[in-house]
Amino acid sequence: MEEKLISRLESAVARLEALSVSAFRDRGVADFGGADVTVDPSIVAFDDLLGQFFGRVSAAAEKIGGQVLEVTKIVQEAFRVQKELLVKAKQTQKPDLAELAEFLKPLNEVIMKANAMTEGRRSDFFNHLKSAADSLTALAWIAYTGKDCGMSMPIAHVEESWQMAEFYNNKILVEYKSKDPNHVEWAKAMKELYLPGLRDYVKSHYPLGPTWGVSGKAPASAPSKAPAPPPPPPASLFSAESSQPSSSKPKEGMAAVFQEINTSKSVTAGLRKVTADMKTKNRADRTGVVGTSEKEGRTSSPSFSKAGPPKLELQMGRKWVVENQIGRKNLVIDDCDAKQSVYVFGCKDSVLQIQGKVNNITVDKCTKMGVVFTDVVAACEIVNCSGVEVQCQYGCDLI
Repeated sequence: MEEKLISRLESAVARLEALSVSAFRDRGVADFGGADVTVDPSIVAFDDLLGQFFGRVSAAAEKIGGQVLEVTKIVQEAFRVQKELLVKAKQTQKPDLAELAEFLKPLNEVIMKANAMTEGRRSDFFNHLKSAADSLTALAWIAYTGKDCGMSMPIAHVEESWQMAEFYNNKILVEYKSKDPNHVEWAKAMKELYLPGLRDYVKSHYPLGPTWGVSGKAPASAPSKAPAPPPPPPASLFSAESSQPSSSKPKEGMAAVFQEINTSKSVTAGLRKVTADMKTKNRADRTGVVGTSEKEGRTSSPSFSKAGPPKLELQMGRKWVVENQIGRKNLVIDDCDAKQSVYVFGCKDSVLQIQGKVNNITVDKCTKMGVVFTDVVAACEIVNCSGVEVQCQYGCDLI
């Protein structure tokens, strides 16, 4: 009697499992144009990735609530869209550049949604929002089409993208270490979602980029008049113009200044260096502030901001302060080291060159400001700015 009951239960369970698999496959056909998502190992592994790593992020976000929960749901949406694109890629012939931009448009829109949460009035959870938004750049590994596409290879791209987000993630760990373990858990889980989570997934299944269908349908052509790419870095990865040489398009505004810096010496020829005797720490007649008269020798024509006099000085031997510079295209800091930071505030229509390695760079409340630097240890952070362009002279355009 007991054996018969067990047999009947096993039979019922088998029927339920069969129905469940059938329904899931039907959903896969409806959603992904006939692909059996339960069979393909890479798609199954993507579900495993989310099951193993994203659950912790979501659980912590539920406890925190508010904007943290909201941006976490956007991260979840972005991963869901990436899964759909991976399935779609297997059914689609490899696209050209314009077609690829259109193909990746759904993912780009989600990333823009996350970036939008970091704009405007600074939130109390700004570090969470920036960590999440910047981390989504890692999902752009799917745009890799070969060594000439202008991107790092997928594994390296995921790692490099997380480094950009980790600057803000570490701030969360420091701020909430002794305040709220839920925020610490969220930050740790977010990192593990990408490292090792997404990185190891890409390494196992797509080390050379996405798998495109050989005999699948051709991708839909991009509209004849595509919308202009948005300003955040992820958008540039998906833009149909992203891999074109910069010299193929005329430069305007700040871009023209950067191009001249990179291709000739005409801009830098007139720059006057900050010599040792100009530094605050080496001036016997100053205790902490360099007067305006001393700085006028370093700039072509004095210009004052309503917020205060312009500054370009090294304070306490640790922090370069560049404030209220307006219309100055020849600002330069050349005697710096990796222990010093650079803080740029309230500048407009100016260009600053940092010739040397510094610890970090912060650009705050600036408009139409250009910053060219050689190297930075931690990060280059842009806050409450408009029309700011930053360039690393190692050859990587950041913004």
